[in-house]
Amino acid sequence: MAPFVLPHTLLGDGPHQVIAVHGWLADRNAYAAVLPDLDTRSFSYAVVDLRGYGEAKDAPGRYTTAEGAADVLALADRLGWDSFSLVGHSMGGSVGQRVLAAAPQRVRRLVGVSPVPASGLPMPPEQWELFAGAADRPANRRIIFDSTTGGNRPAAWLDRMVRQSVEQSAPKAFGAWFESWAGDDFHAEVKGCDVPALAVTGALDPALSAELMRRTWLSWFPRAALTELPGAGHYAMDETPLQLIRTVEDFLRA
Repeated sequence: MAPFVLPHTLLGDGPHQVIAVHGWLADRNAYAAVLPDLDTRSFSYAVVDLRGYGEAKDAPGRYTTAEGAADVLALADRLGWDSFSLVGHSMGGSVGQRVLAAAPQRVRRLVGVSPVPASGLPMPPEQWELFAGAADRPANRRIIFDSTTGGNRPAAWLDRMVRQSVEQSAPKAFGAWFESWAGDDFHAEVKGCDVPALAVTGALDPALSAELMRRTWLSWFPRAALTELPGAGHYAMDETPLQLIRTVEDFLRA
């Protein structure tokens, strides 16, 4: 299926262009808490909705990380961005690595915020069942939000995150995306790429941890860096927004 134009929000008019990709449990509103404080003089940001989410909730597709990468590149073409940096949260980090595999010459810098490795994320059967069932069971999504943020976030925040996740995603797409980001292994396609690549992890996230990044991200990318945010879990955009902005933008400027 041919790529289409991803719905997106544009911010800033800086010379360094950046495409931001959301994760599995949210649309582009996942970045809402950081948008007011971005450096829009140094950077131009395009914050996208992937197929099956937000304004692209009803878009047909295969809902894979490879398709998502093709859509990101098509958007960059439409915007006239020959080279750009990428920020991807969780599943969006996997999409970012797919872009890197497809067009490394176009990527200035790559940032993964709690990124799913390009090797996928193998899970024991009970955990796979929890995640696979989240397409149709909001309660499963709540467990995932809670367990990946240290189990101590406010109930109202968990409820809001689940509500937004359900409202802004299509169940069929949600299930297909899970099978792609968790099951696809394409790390051989990015291993050795010398694009500067930063992984940002949250100390309260037991799954996509700093240790996992050392075994994957840091071992694949010769110019890789790792920053762990002590006050964050899997959703640093909500949990530690100002610290995340500073970490990411300092790396992009370097």
